[in-house]
Amino acid sequence: MTQLIPLVDAIPPIAGKPGAPLRKPEEVMGDRGYDSDPHRMDLSCRNIGTAIARRRTPHGSGLGIFRYVVEQSLALFHQFRRLRTRFDKRVDIHEAFMTIGCAMMCWRRLHSSEVHF
Repeated sequence: MTQLIPLVDAIPPIAGKPGAPLRKPEEVMGDRGYDSDPHRMDLSCRNIGTAIARRRTPHGSGLGIFRYVVEQSLALFHQFRRLRTRFDKRVDIHEAFMTIGCAMMCWRRLHSSEVHF
């Protein structure tokens, strides 16, 4: 919860389209752990919408559809022993193995979806 605003501030500019690069998201999604009125107000002042579930409300907001993608990606990362338990003390080495893991996951996904004629 304490890292929500620094996380939003750390989003790099999104290039590719003509004009000034986009520097902020249109909307932030989060579970009940991110429910905080000061965070909602701070994001609102930045013109960023929030889809954060409120505490002590019934489930069924529909955010689970998007959360599944994140949970599935984390499960795929856990296939790699070195990423499941972080042994590396240096950030650059850990990020390098994360990049290799991402490349392998993409290759596996693309390779399994090939159509053989």
